[in-house]
Amino acid sequence: MNRSYYAPTGGTPAQTQILTDRAVFTEAYAVIPKGVMMDIVTSFLPFWENTRLWVLSRPLSGFAETFSQYIMELAPGGGSDRPEPDASAEGVLFVVEGELTVMLDGAIHRMTPGGYAFLPPGSDWTARNRSGNPVRFHWIRKAYDAVDGLERPQPLFLNEADIAPTPMPGTDGKWATTRFVDPADLRHDMHVTIVTFEPGAVIPFAETHVMEHGLYVLEGKAVYRLNQDWVEVEAGDYMWLRAFCPQACYAGGPGKFRYLLYKDVNRHMKLRPRA
Repeated sequence: MNRSYYAPTGGTPAQTQILTDRAVFTEAYAVIPKGVMMDIVTSFLPFWENTRLWVLSRPLSGFAETFSQYIMELAPGGGSDRPEPDASAEGVLFVVEGELTVMLDGAIHRMTPGGYAFLPPGSDWTARNRSGNPVRFHWIRKAYDAVDGLERPQPLFLNEADIAPTPMPGTDGKWATTRFVDPADLRHDMHVTIVTFEPGAVIPFAETHVMEHGLYVLEGKAVYRLNQDWVEVEAGDYMWLRAFCPQACYAGGPGKFRYLLYKDVNRHMKLRPRA
């Protein structure tokens, strides 16, 4: 199964380029087009060598508050032996280009495009690019919401190529979700999945729900409904939705429309501010 995953490479816009773009930030959603991910908006992190990143989302009061999402870029030899400074943070890695070597509790995992890793809070892990080419991957972080009586989930290392997508009922397989975690496993308080639409397929109603979303377009293009607006999106674009933002889409073709999706799940609503 051949898969295509868009990965940014940076660069600097020419002085002749016009300013008009598709970037937008509203009270309900944000769209960060792929053309925004230039060299001048990269960030760096403590204890990561030969590494830069694009920050796609971070918790914001009054907007989306559960997660952050980065696109990491490791040059050959780059990486970290102290990647996660927050012991309460769980993480998901998803590789879109190159080969990433992750060591967890002494075991070595070589992740290639389509590779997924779930890293529970407090994990002893490292990440390195031991190849001769750049590695680019998504890193989604969330403060784990522990529940008394539920064990914490175990680490996972999987690849999309080995997982059969689950079709949505009544869609004849034209709308399907690749799930790395069993939805019935209540130990997990977030899901990161891949959603696939065949050309012409739709979300035929305005989804309006409590789950926050990060949607990174891996492949293809579509017209996406965000709140009261319809926006065009393509591979490399990122959509960031707060809770209850209505959403729907039409897949534009000519190929598949696919995105990496984050959502928070399986927990009671907090009735008072966190300590």
